[in-house]
Amino acid sequence: MVKVEIDEGSGFCFGVVTAINKAEEELTNGGTLYCLGDIVHNSREVERLKEMGLITINHDEFNRLHNAKVLLRAHGEPPETYAIACRNNIEIIDATCPVVLRLQKKIKQEYGQEDGGEKQIVIYGKNGHAEVLGLVGQTAGEAIVIEKLEEAKKLDFSRSIRLYSQTTKSLDEFQDIVEYIKKHISPGVTFEYYDTICRQVANRIPNIRRFAASHDLIFFVSGKKSSNGKMLFSECKKVNPNSHLIDSAEEIDNSLLAGMNSIGVCGATSTPKWLMEEISETIKSRL
Repeated sequence: MVKVEIDEGSGFCFGVVTAINKAEEELTNGGTLYCLGDIVHNSREVERLKEMGLITINHDEFNRLHNAKVLLRAHGEPPETYAIACRNNIEIIDATCPVVLRLQKKIKQEYGQEDGGEKQIVIYGKNGHAEVLGLVGQTAGEAIVIEKLEEAKKLDFSRSIRLYSQTTKSLDEFQDIVEYIKKHISPGVTFEYYDTICRQVANRIPNIRRFAASHDLIFFVSGKKSSNGKMLFSECKKVNPNSHLIDSAEEIDNSLLAGMNSIGVCGATSTPKWLMEEISETIKSRL
């Protein structure tokens, strides 16, 4: 008998749960609700909420919108978005994750200090990611975004550095960047760093490693746009090379199932439990 197990530690983080609950609540009350960008980086969940009536719009469409109700997802938005909402009489349903909100305030305070123009505010994160755009917006676009250690090497070590991190990045990589800057910062120049990685995400890494190592085959369920999904999937691959990224049951390759004794299904913080259950049932039906 082949064992098929869903990882109990996978699935939505509380920030995503809150955003989806707010959307469902508003949609149940009737009226039109827009969402600025995909509510979560998972096409199946976006589709489910679309069927309930949620209308996803981009920033250009948001700029042209008037007298409407718009949900801001967990990733957060730059100050400009709130200014446009005020001008265009848009009612904001703010579902920004509290962890992201605290980080935005921290960066805004740092930038607003008297020496704001003299120091480099550096954000370790994915360029163009919704959360990162919201963080850079707190500094009038002046923060420097670095995606990896190689880019940290190009910083000006003769000027003060304040380092922050996108909430869903790898803790190990963040520590590597911290150590590099510590070694290369010029004498007498200040370097301060703030580990702003969400523990709900960081704590999933050891858990997902254990889960991936305990099965012959892993199906990691995640939307292709999810940066958190990419990071957690790479952790699975490190401990179990027989790990495969899919975002729906249709992507399951039947040939992978042959000769397996134990199959694990896990996912990102943007992966709904119902989708992992659907994939688990599909696997069982094909064995």
